[in-house]
Amino acid sequence: MVKRWLYREIPSRERVEALSKAINTNAYLSTVLIQRGISDFDSAKKFFRPSLENLHDPFLMKDMDKAVKRLKFAIDNEEKILIYGDYDVDGTTAVSLVYSYLRKFYPNCEAYIPDRYSEGYGISLAGIDWAEQNGYSLIIALDCGIKSFELVRLAQQKGIDFIICDHHLPEETVPTAVAVLDPKQEDCNYPCRELSGCGLGFKLMQAYARLYRDEKDLYQFLDLVAVSIASDIVPIVDENRVLAYFGLKKLNEDPLPGLKALKDIAGIKNDLDVSGIVFTLGPRINAAGRVAHGRAAVELLIAKTEEEANALAAKINLSNDERKEFDSSITEEAIAMIETNNMVRPSKSTVLFKNTWHKGVIGIVAARCVEKFYRPTVILTESNNKITGSARSVYGFDLYNAILECSDLLEKFGGHKYAAGLTLDASNLEAFQQRFEEVVSSTITDEMLIPVIDIDLSIQFDAISPKFLNILKQMGPFGPENQKPVFEARNVYVFNSLSSFRDRHIKFLARQEGSDNVFQAVGFDMAEHYQQVARGDVFRMAFTVEENVYNGTTSVQLRIKDLKFDS
Repeated sequence: MVKRWLYREIPSRERVEALSKAINTNAYLSTVLIQRGISDFDSAKKFFRPSLENLHDPFLMKDMDKAVKRLKFAIDNEEKILIYGDYDVDGTTAVSLVYSYLRKFYPNCEAYIPDRYSEGYGISLAGIDWAEQNGYSLIIALDCGIKSFELVRLAQQKGIDFIICDHHLPEETVPTAVAVLDPKQEDCNYPCRELSGCGLGFKLMQAYARLYRDEKDLYQFLDLVAVSIASDIVPIVDENRVLAYFGLKKLNEDPLPGLKALKDIAGIKNDLDVSGIVFTLGPRINAAGRVAHGRAAVELLIAKTEEEANALAAKINLSNDERKEFDSSITEEAIAMIETNNMVRPSKSTVLFKNTWHKGVIGIVAARCVEKFYRPTVILTESNNKITGSARSVYGFDLYNAILECSDLLEKFGGHKYAAGLTLDASNLEAFQQRFEEVVSSTITDEMLIPVIDIDLSIQFDAISPKFLNILKQMGPFGPENQKPVFEARNVYVFNSLSSFRDRHIKFLARQEGSDNVFQAVGFDMAEHYQQVARGDVFRMAFTVEENVYNGTTSVQLRIKDLKFDS
């Protein structure tokens, strides 16, 4: 698939030289840092040396004082507190953190995860009924609740108060809870607007600890925060970067028993980074709620002993294996439906429905279809006599607004620019398919239908060295808004050892004209370039610089993102 390269703006030579002089780095690295808002010695020191002292005061968040006051009252009066959260990674880590921290000094609390299939996302009527029947008078809602107006009102009538901790975009008004912690509220001046749901749970506990306990006791759960930040794909800047940095350190050096068991069963030997969490721990935690019940993930994450955690991790790993089977078979079926349907194949969007598809994996299937066909995609199945589904978008296209244009055909929907969920009646399916395609076709540009690679700057191979790589590594954790730098090198050719493996990937020793440096370059899923590379053509290469450890030897390796042949 052809990709378009977008080049970041290059700062002025004066700014680059000033930063290079201030922190003793070469011009290439200084350019990358300025592109990320690091422009002087002080900002560079804060960036390269994260500190927990740089975490924001939790009481800067709107309603935090009310939330802590209500929590303290509940604890002083021995009320029963229900920790309620979504069934995905962010929700289950949030519930696990708040529950694990509170139960260290307050036993009168319980964790609750709604069932994906019988209750659905967010606050449920069944959950409120369960709380009432079991005598709970305070619910702390994590990663959900910001749009649960009627259910929060119903709970109040039953004598149950809510503290809502949600990071999703609120409407103009919010539920009438005792406190609503959501930094995306227009009148909330909290400096970091993009916390994860687990991050918000951490801030609530931090605020409580700051007044009544030792805040340092909370840091033992930072690995849970890191897992949520990585899995929920929130920007890794500002406070999130500090939390991710120390959370990864905890995860790699002294993880909670549940996370250690997951690492062991996944066969993880090296240190995990954000990407590693996304591809190993995240899917396993998610699998519990996708094919069974999210409660299993919480039970694992709150496990106190390695023996208990190992047994629970084995069960979750089986759920993940089952999830992968569903994922693979449904993806193959969906791709075949697109390729063999003359109406769907040339469209600007994809909307597919089959009533037997597993609800727990349709979001993954939508993402897989976007990877292959690169266009806004909605995958639908049947659940509780309704049609329900997940949608994913492409770079630059506002999926949420497109679905909003179809809202009269939907019973409910929610999400953001690049991902959403929706529910509709079967009688509206055909009309929705037509309307969605009309909306997408009239608003998407041809450019948006071409995958994007963001290039930081062009570079010479001579500048790449172990020291260069070492400084790059210190720029992590990498993720949204702090992506691993992508470089372009021109006039590159195969110096030696070109090979193709698994009929999908290529590997060779790369050299650049005018440079003596030779690096191993690896391109995954790039076998289509093999013939042209083998002819000896000179090309432009987009790549990241990575560390390769093999048989105890460490070397610099280039991970190819794309190749362009200009001749």
